[in-house]
Amino acid sequence: MYEKTPCALLMTGLVAISMAISAHATEGGGSMYPNGIESFNLAAVPPVPGTYLLLYGVHDEADRLMDNNGDRVPVDFSLRATAIIPRFVEVTPWHLLGGQPVFHVIAPLVDLDVRLNGKSDSRQGLGDMVLGGGLAYHLSQNLQSVIALDVFAPTGQYDKNRLANIGRHYWSAEPVLGVSYLQRWGINADLKVMYDFNGLNDATDYRSGQELHADFDLGWGFNNGWKVGVGGYVYQQTTADRQYGNTVPDSRGRAMALGPTVIFDAGKWFVSVKYQKEFGVRNRPEGDGLIVKAAFPL
Repeated sequence: MYEKTPCALLMTGLVAISMAISAHATEGGGSMYPNGIESFNLAAVPPVPGTYLLLYGVHDEADRLMDNNGDRVPVDFSLRATAIIPRFVEVTPWHLLGGQPVFHVIAPLVDLDVRLNGKSDSRQGLGDMVLGGGLAYHLSQNLQSVIALDVFAPTGQYDKNRLANIGRHYWSAEPVLGVSYLQRWGINADLKVMYDFNGLNDATDYRSGQELHADFDLGWGFNNGWKVGVGGYVYQQTTADRQYGNTVPDSRGRAMALGPTVIFDAGKWFVSVKYQKEFGVRNRPEGDGLIVKAAFPL
């Protein structure tokens, strides 16, 4: 079974920290979208109408804060984030503008621990939810595409005086374009491109800059349900942060990640596992992560 839509997933709190340093791309060095969470089949929507469930299990760890030059900031820092993320997708029987409308909702359950310079904090609970919709295009037997718009809602707990937050306390809108080239035997490739427009955090009068990022993978199908390859993400903040009406200097983040990924696709369901290591990081925490994903119809 193919994944239903490449709309953004959410695990707010992966790097939603209040860092006592000057360099911090986006507020607290974090993002609404957990970069690199997608893998094979990301833009392939099943043509059969119905309700589908995707379950994501994510574990991320970071122990380095990188500055504007890509050097490690000399602070004692560590972050551990674990999340279970259910995503409910509705594939409709309708057609619009040549595509098939799809809708989804995401409700991440997050467990976050942060340590900084001898201080520590932790939080557990519901993170920022996502509501989204889009159009799926079955361009050929092997080529699938989706265009979508996701809206991130500030439903997660937030306190500007705490070190760990599982919400970011602002709204965000994210247009999405996803493309998947699928073969049971042969090359498989996926690309999901996103651009984030972030709202104002009225508790701190801080507006995080706009973000351009993409998840990708490239692999080989073995005609028995197994696909093996590499995947990761690229991330670039395109505009600077602003606070109290002023531009925050050295606040544009950058990061990349790469690692192995494998999937078993049984037709009506699939399970994938992905590990990714970050590098080339600027103004953000740097670490690695493990992602397990399962998808099946309800």
